[in-house]
Formats: sequence, structure tokens, C-alpha cells
Amino acid sequence: MIEIDTAAPEFCLPNQDDVEICLRDLKGKWIVLYFYPKDNTPGCTTEACDFSDAAPDFSNLNAIIIGVSADSTAKHRNFIEKKDLSITLLSDESTTMLQDYGVWSLKKNYGKEYMGIVRSTLIINPEGIVKALWKNVKVKGHADVVKEKLELLQKSE
Repeated sequence: MIEIDTAAPEFCLPNQDDVEICLRDLKGKWIVLYFYPKDNTPGCTTEACDFSDAAPDFSNLNAIIIGVSADSTAKHRNFIEKKDLSITLLSDESTTMLQDYGVWSLKKNYGKEYMGIVRSTLIINPEGIVKALWKNVKVKGHADVVKEKLELLQKSE
């Protein structure tokens, strides 16, 4: 897992509309980057809906919200349409970015081991430096906690 006060690893991935989004194109904005296991599952749906509901507040703070999973762009499109989401979702089917950010990890469920995404969130400042990090996120209330942290970070910079 990457650490606070280090440069965020570069990435270029397709979004739900098959448009490539790169970290370098987002310089100058605050980025809330969250990694989640799978579209249309209960926890991931709650998290995406909470971030979507809070998107105007983040926008007022000059921040963009980006979700990343290994799902395809078509699955992301379906998820966004089905849940009326207003956030950007990136598709990392190769898991390269997930590995670069240290969120692709060995997981265990019902005695089975498999590789999967550790639910995590980062705040990246306009210069591309990681300023906050949450690992093994509990979804309930998480978007509010991230927004409060972003407000604190912006006051201190």
C-alpha cells in the first residue's frame, strides 16, 4: 500500500464511457480516489451512492470523486445507469493500477483464498501527493468522513 506524503502512482484507465482518464490530466484538482471490489453488490452500491450524493459538496471543494474496480467499462455503465450515479468509475481489468496502489491483495472468504480488492480510499492533493488514506473501509458514513478530512487538509495547505 502506498503511504501518505508520497506521490500517487501514475495511471491511465478507461472510464464508464470508454474515455481514458489519466492522473496527469487531473493535476490542479483534489482527487478522492476509492477502490471497491465489485459493481452492483450491497456494500459497493452503498458506497457509490453515498459518494454520488456527496458529489456536489466535493465539487464545491474543487475535488473529483473517482471509483476504481476490476469490472469492465460496460459493467460500470450499467451500474451508473441502474443506480443513477454521478461519479466517474474507472475500469482496471488488468489490475495494474490496483497493484501499483497496493490494494490488490490475497483475501479469504469462507476458507477460500483469492486475489481481490481491499476497499480503500485516498485523497490526492492538486500536486499529485497522497494526503490521506483509509484501508479496509467500512462503508457506513465513509463519504462524510472523507469530506471532513478533505476540508481539514485544504485549511492546512
